[in-house]
Amino acid sequence: MTTADYSVSDSVGPAARKALWGSALGYAMDGFDLLILGFMLKAISADLQLNTAQAASLVTATLGGAVVGGLLFGMLSDRLGRVRVLTWTIILFAVFTGLCAFAQGYWDLLIYRTIAGLGLGGEFGIGMALVAEAWPASKRARASSYVGIGWQVGVLAAALATPVLLPEIGWRGMFLVGVFPAVAAYIIRRALHEPDVFVANVRKSGGASPLRLLVKDWETTKSSIGLVVLCSVQNFGYYGVMIWLPNYLSSRFGYGLTQSALWTATTIVGMAVGIWAFGQIADRLGRRPTFLMYMVGAAVMVVVYSRLTDASALLVAGPVMGFFVNGMLGGYGALMSELYPTAARATAQNVLFNIGRAVGGFGPLTVGAVALAYGFEIAIALLAVLYVIDIVALWLLIPERRGAELE
Repeated sequence: MTTADYSVSDSVGPAARKALWGSALGYAMDGFDLLILGFMLKAISADLQLNTAQAASLVTATLGGAVVGGLLFGMLSDRLGRVRVLTWTIILFAVFTGLCAFAQGYWDLLIYRTIAGLGLGGEFGIGMALVAEAWPASKRARASSYVGIGWQVGVLAAALATPVLLPEIGWRGMFLVGVFPAVAAYIIRRALHEPDVFVANVRKSGGASPLRLLVKDWETTKSSIGLVVLCSVQNFGYYGVMIWLPNYLSSRFGYGLTQSALWTATTIVGMAVGIWAFGQIADRLGRRPTFLMYMVGAAVMVVVYSRLTDASALLVAGPVMGFFVNGMLGGYGALMSELYPTAARATAQNVLFNIGRAVGGFGPLTVGAVALAYGFEIAIALLAVLYVIDIVALWLLIPERRGAELE
């Protein structure tokens, strides 16, 4: 197979589909890993005698490693190639996730989680850049949304598997299970080749720094600032809801592990449907109108959700809130791919999204602190304010580039 297999027409060839599968599976691996970590914190803490701050720092260290990994591997990908660097990230992630199963205490586990986070951080941006460059412009948002759904599939698998497997194999066994998706992604990626647009760019590249290309002029700088805001709100809302809410449901309504997993699973299904719909709508109406629609929906739904006090109502409304709150994940890959040149595309995807992921890491802590001081209703309703900020940033800073041919 050669780079010519990637068609520039509206047709989707086998190479483009393989690029999509490889990227989506890698992102599914990320979602699986982060969610099982959240589910396992109690068991890990009991076994290794960790306090609350140490347990929470394992999540923070993973997300912090992802930010560094996103920057490092994004820049390497723009220089050396999408497929090659994706392979490196998957190996790094797999090795250090497996080592987590053999941790003897807090410090070695913290180191393993941080280095695994480095590999995890490269997945989103490089995979999104690869898919955007392989798929035709008219279907770019749909392809990006399919990669985003990969995350939800991984999270859903974790939500369904953890209640069954954790009591049987323990947290150490769960980390070993987390290696298997990485192995599958590695096998798929070995069959991939670089897209035409990347190969052409390497031949004529002037060697400009990918980071500098994110702020090369005022219009690009505005887009970068706007995307940092959008990605921060996206991740803050997601982690605030998905990491903190199961604990809230457990403490207030007595949800056990199975019930919390059911809430998580139904909410994830709503998110996956929202991501799929985003790609369909964005390819037809444009990126900005679709983001605006979802941001308004998210602001409304978090306010509605904050008013619910019945456990069954929270279960039913979770998927609707998830549709809007995380459905926007379906648009970032296409949006950023069209705003930045090939020489900085993976860097932009990884740096901007992982800055948002770093901010999002404070979501559970912030939501939990506000809920403790002022109540659950205020904590969740405050997320609506963030989506209003999102709307302003979108309106003032982000241009529409639907269907643009990639530079």
